Amino acid sequence: MINRWLVFAACMFAGGGLGFWTYSKDGLVAGVVLGALVWLMLDSFYVARLLKWLRVEQSDEGPVAMASRVPAMPGVWGEAADRTRRLLKSRDQRLLESQARLDEFLAAMQASPSGVVLLDAQGRIEWCNQIATQHFGFDAQRDVMQHIANLVREPAFKAYMALADFSHDVVIPGSASTPTRPVKLSVHVHSYGKDRKLLLSRDITAVELAEAMRRDFVANVSHEIRTPLTVLSGFIETLQTLPLTEPERSRYLAMMAQQSQRMQTLVNDLLTLSRLEGSPFPGINEWITTGALLAQCEQEAKALSVLLAPQGHQLAFDLGPPCEIAGVQAEIYSAMSNLVTNAVRYTPDGGKVEVSWKLLDDGRGEFKVRDSGPGIAPEHLPRLTERFYRVDRSRSRETGGTGLGLAIVKHVTQRHSAELHIESRLGQGSCFVMTFPAARVRRIQPG
Repeated sequence: MINRWLVFAACMFAGGGLGFWTYSKDGLVAGVVLGALVWLMLDSFYVARLLKWLRVEQSDEGPVAMASRVPAMPGVWGEAADRTRRLLKSRDQRLLESQARLDEFLAAMQASPSGVVLLDAQGRIEWCNQIATQHFGFDAQRDVMQHIANLVREPAFKAYMALADFSHDVVIPGSASTPTRPVKLSVHVHSYGKDRKLLLSRDITAVELAEAMRRDFVANVSHEIRTPLTVLSGFIETLQTLPLTEPERSRYLAMMAQQSQRMQTLVNDLLTLSRLEGSPFPGINEWITTGALLAQCEQEAKALSVLLAPQGHQLAFDLGPPCEIAGVQAEIYSAMSNLVTNAVRYTPDGGKVEVSWKLLDDGRGEFKVRDSGPGIAPEHLPRLTERFYRVDRSRSRETGGTGLGLAIVKHVTQRHSAELHIESRLGQGSCFVMTFPAARVRRIQPG
């Protein structure tokens, strides 16, 4: 600042000296004024350069370009320009760091497995991630600053937002929900800042389905066990309270043994399912011959046919080429046996059951069971492998089924990387095919 005044004084002194030298005393005052004007013009020039630089600084160019154009000026204006440059550079650096942190934060929310929607105080969408667009059917660009109530019209959600009680979540259908494939979303709103809201959505379709399956499983197990227990309880009470003849006692005991065996079969199937779900996938170290598996299935089918069909069934077993399957013998036999015994159970007297093993051209192995039974309606086919699902509940109990056989087949098939195909038409029988991958099948070479 002192230098500035010294320059001002020097300009006035030089102007006065020039005026005095030119016009003696009459030119002294005019020279001083002229020197002051020169200083003012020079000072104004530096101010104009500084203002021009500051105006250019407000453009979209970055701080590096601005630093290269800082005007070189002496004195106080040069110092002001330099200090201003440092302040602007510091400000730009803070802005860049803040933007980087914001980008990282938004990237983290974008990577979130939950839908994230930021709402302003009026409930308008400020930002949403990709998962939210899938959950609600939003357009991340088009729907910005749209009121969420105009886009999510589910009555339960509108009531939830109107009540403003965000201590719990609300379950609503997702945008992709259809009657055949329902999608359930858990939506929870959290307040933050000044009346702003953070909306989180989570796809709970699988959770809801698992819970429904758990409820159905408990209800079905309870029902399946209660029936034989009721029969046993009634017979025991009869044996304890009524005098019975020996034939009556023998008949009651036989029926009790039958119901006991039914419960034993149910428990064994449940344990099998539990073991299949909890154990690691089988490797390819253990090989089982297909001939031995089909021979066991044939013996079991013949024994069951004698019990269920007085006239017998037409049983045809084609062992095919000698092969081996890699896997767990007990599991593969359980799956094959379930398919064969199901065919025998549901095929009427005199009906035909065909069982075959075939080596396909691409190296895969095909186990097929075809029957001439009543067939299955198309609407039942997708649910056949569900636990306890029955097309005809009374018919299944009459034949001794537990409703778990095809569920076991499905798990064994998946564990051995195989495929299960079911074809059936009402009145035309059914066909169940297990196709094993080529990596788990090998042909036994003669000799």
